Amino acid sequence: MNAQHKILVVDDEENIRWVLKKALEKKPLIVHTAESGEEALRKIEENDYLMVFSDIFLEGISGLDLLQQVKNRRPETKVVVMTAQDTMNNTIEAMRLGAYDYISKPFDIEEIYALVEKVEATAQIPVPRAEPVPVAGPGFSVDAIIGKSRKMQEIFKTIGKAAGSDLPVLITGESGTGKEMVARALHFYSGRSNHPFICINCAAIARELLESELFGHERGAFTGATETKEGKFELAEGGTLFLDEIGDMELSLQAKILRVLQNQEFYRVGGKQALRADVRIIAATNQDLQILMDSKRFREDLFHRLNVIHIHLPPLRERKEDILLLANHFIHRFGKELSRAHVYLSPDVERILQNYHWRGNIRELENMLKRALVLASSGPILPEHLPPQVHKMELSDGELDQEWENRLRSLVREYLDLHFAPQEGHLYDQMVQALEKQLFQLVLDRFSGKQVGAAKALGINRNTLKRKIDTLSVQINKRKTSPDT
Repeated sequence: MNAQHKILVVDDEENIRWVLKKALEKKPLIVHTAESGEEALRKIEENDYLMVFSDIFLEGISGLDLLQQVKNRRPETKVVVMTAQDTMNNTIEAMRLGAYDYISKPFDIEEIYALVEKVEATAQIPVPRAEPVPVAGPGFSVDAIIGKSRKMQEIFKTIGKAAGSDLPVLITGESGTGKEMVARALHFYSGRSNHPFICINCAAIARELLESELFGHERGAFTGATETKEGKFELAEGGTLFLDEIGDMELSLQAKILRVLQNQEFYRVGGKQALRADVRIIAATNQDLQILMDSKRFREDLFHRLNVIHIHLPPLRERKEDILLLANHFIHRFGKELSRAHVYLSPDVERILQNYHWRGNIRELENMLKRALVLASSGPILPEHLPPQVHKMELSDGELDQEWENRLRSLVREYLDLHFAPQEGHLYDQMVQALEKQLFQLVLDRFSGKQVGAAKALGINRNTLKRKIDTLSVQINKRKTSPDT
């Protein structure tokens, strides 16, 4: 531990202050104590503390009040709340107000050591140099689409060339790749930008209602049509109509969209008068329209009418150089709303984000960063602030070595601190035996106790495996293998 770091212990019980001070000074750390919230605030004004351990119930300024004031004055200082009354309300309230952690009395001093080590390790992560991050303003702005990869630069060129015309555009790409943002960019840079941009999700509206939403209806056209209603085509007059998820549109309605593209006119539901449609149509889908056409679920003539200009958005996993750019964009955009202080990506998280598969693309990244901002609160975003599934990615040999090193480091340090004496260390034997037993146990469980399959997976012969089973007392759990195993 770093001798330069200072810790403040706040508790009205002298024995608690004494125990924590003596224990933490062994590491070594500079430890100050305070018996009240008022005294603690005076010391916080005069010192830069790595952590504050505070009882929740104090005379005068309570532990929760102190927590709030520390977060306001020293947002980077981590506050751990302590209490003998371990209730749900106390825990939730402390974490809601920004506590780093919450521990119950009587506490294990090893738990205290682990918290301090964790915070010290976090403090060693370098703060990245602040760089201007483009953030979109309200609605659409020139900075709304983030990307420096070659594929995105080509898309920007296509947007620039296509924006000035009124030709239909078809945007394809997986869910979450930003198809609506591209449609808005096409409108923003077009001669129609002073007129409405109207968006309708064809998959989100019941099929029997979608025609009325698009074309409007006359009074009395159907039960419940008590008055005439304008549809999206009329609302988008002079501007752009964005038909999102057009692959979900039923065939009968596709024919009416085709008629609008061919004749620039349409009829309201129940109407007899043709209305002009001065709109540019942009359509998008995450489906493969060729497959839909082959199965007669999408009109080929409509496809060719829409596909005059085609923009395909690549999945995020194919534009990895944009991942950190997007991540920092979201941190900058949502940081003030969701976190209490400056938050940034740790090197470990940068590596994880760049290697993750991103099935949900940009939308998944945005939601993941929102979660991380809330959980991190201040300082670096760590792997523990990410959802569990991001840790299930495939690791290269080098990354696997690093992962093992990270996991073993704390175990080795703890063993040496607690058990080591120059002539009686057994770290190697204990560690190897523990790991071997767990490894053989897990592999045998995976193969339902069948030693032939387990030996092949381990890369050892069956006799060696049998000997290890006997030596390490590995339990063989035999079960019927399911058809999916």
